[in-house]
Amino acid sequence: MQKLLATSNAAMMAELHAYLRQRGIPVTVSENGNQLELWLTQSSYKALAKELITEFKNNPQPLEPVESSSASQPTRSSANRTGPSIWRQMRSQAGAVTLGFAVLVVAVYLGLQTPAAEALFATLRISDYFDVLPWTQPWRLVTPALLHFSLLHILFNVFWWWYLGGRFEKLYGSVWLVLALLVTAIISNVSQFLVSGPYFGGLSGVVYGLFGCAVVLAWQRPSHPLFLPPGLIGFMLVWLVLGYTDLLWVNVANTAHTAGLIAGLVFGASMRLLALRKR
Repeated sequence: MQKLLATSNAAMMAELHAYLRQRGIPVTVSENGNQLELWLTQSSYKALAKELITEFKNNPQPLEPVESSSASQPTRSSANRTGPSIWRQMRSQAGAVTLGFAVLVVAVYLGLQTPAAEALFATLRISDYFDVLPWTQPWRLVTPALLHFSLLHILFNVFWWWYLGGRFEKLYGSVWLVLALLVTAIISNVSQFLVSGPYFGGLSGVVYGLFGCAVVLAWQRPSHPLFLPPGLIGFMLVWLVLGYTDLLWVNVANTAHTAGLIAGLVFGASMRLLALRKR
């Protein structure tokens, strides 16, 4: 948790607490002597919380309940309150790298729906051959992560990229997310290529890599922004295992998933060890 504010003004604190909670910010208030302290329970909301506190201080009149609205414009008033808040909340959970890469993935998917699809795939696939890695074009070790071949495929991967990558970037910074992306993408893509050749694509190897990072970094730390409940961890692992069976209705790059997961576990463990050494 992070402390955002301390004050002895109980009325102001109550209004600010309600203001932030109405906008989806996870905050709580505690007493410390004659001071009231406002705490943020998830650090991934820090930037948005500070922005809203500044906004509140510049306009400190008492708040109306979210449910209330003017008789003449109930729908518009409600939309004005909730619309920007939802977008701000989503945007606050993603940094520049998370957002930029998600946009790039979507742009490539749209490109694959055009007559240029064949040329685009040939450009972004890992190699033009089944037994030669692109050492003279090293970016192709990463670019298969941009390729998606169905709407369900891209929705699943972009959601988890936004959820895990966004929190990772907000907590550890853009440089660490780029490193995690490169490491997990290269390892998962090369592993899949060695098993099945160049005809594959998807961000799933990176997603499983970030999943592995999250498991290690937030292990036994429930307040950590990357903490995943046991049920979700179980779901991801069951999905991984099902990929090796004939029970799923889609083709799955199983080796990329497994290699990405292992790479992410090692990457997360390395980050945690580095943090311990700095103490």
